[in-house]
Amino acid sequence: MALVPVPNLNSLNQSSFTSLPLNCLRITQKIRPTKLKHAVSPCKASWQEIAGLLVFSAIPFTAVKAIANSSIGAQLQERMRATKKESLARSSEAKTLAKKAREKSSWYGKERPRWLGPVPYDYPAYLSGELPGDYGFDIAGLSKDPLDFEKYFTFEILHARWAMLASLGVLIPELLHQFGIVRFVEPVWWRVGYAKLQGDTLDYLGIPGFHIAGGQGVAIIAICQVLLMVGPEYARYCGIEALEPLGIFLPGDINYPGGVLFDPLGLSKDPDSFEELKVKEMKNGRLAMVAWLGFYFQAAVTGKGPVQNLIDHLAQPGQNNILNSIKVLVPQ
Repeated sequence: MALVPVPNLNSLNQSSFTSLPLNCLRITQKIRPTKLKHAVSPCKASWQEIAGLLVFSAIPFTAVKAIANSSIGAQLQERMRATKKESLARSSEAKTLAKKAREKSSWYGKERPRWLGPVPYDYPAYLSGELPGDYGFDIAGLSKDPLDFEKYFTFEILHARWAMLASLGVLIPELLHQFGIVRFVEPVWWRVGYAKLQGDTLDYLGIPGFHIAGGQGVAIIAICQVLLMVGPEYARYCGIEALEPLGIFLPGDINYPGGVLFDPLGLSKDPDSFEELKVKEMKNGRLAMVAWLGFYFQAAVTGKGPVQNLIDHLAQPGQNNILNSIKVLVPQ
């Protein structure tokens, strides 16, 4: 019996099927999809590995609690209490100087820039320009209540900082891979999560064998993430006093704690420049949040990372641009 070559099923279309003999069609109808190369499993680790990862992830939080309840923690707290009165006086003085710096700055107060520029507009009176990045924009009236305004400001600056950090996490691995400095198994940000869903093992920083949680399933990584975030989120919920059990006094507020931990370079010592840095931080944070929308849409449309998209655009700007990308989405 002569063997009939089987065509590539991925390239078959309706015309291809009409040109096949009837027996071949019956054979192709019986073909079932094969299993994926990597089984999708939320957990593929042994219980020993899972226990080790859970213990490793819980170390920061448990270590803080252990130190706070130990004799070392008691000594640190006693030392902090001895200097706390002086630290509070310096903190109060710094807040007074910061208020004066905002009054002099062109980025605060009634004469600050507005989001519509010179266009006449009835800006909300409750947006007085006391906070950095206040351009009088609140078309939905979300900040009429002062408590809501303070809460939303805290949420915005929190998300802005996460967006800036995450943008570095997107760009740096792809740049290092493009320039050949570090070879990653998967340098594109969105494909990393997809690879984990496919069951792949990923090496941190491109170092072979350096897995930690990267060799585990999605469920284990999610549990480790939750455990690692317990401490920071608990501290944020408690406020700047959360570190006092460790003998650490933070002179600022919940958004700008200051101190050695959160201001190691001493940027807040000059109140004029510090108030201006707050505005710059908010600007860059908002830009990073908008950039993430671009990352999402680029990944969905082109299937590539932002660095590769930029390289393609610079190579052929007339072909690789947003207009042609929109044409791809529009049904013909």
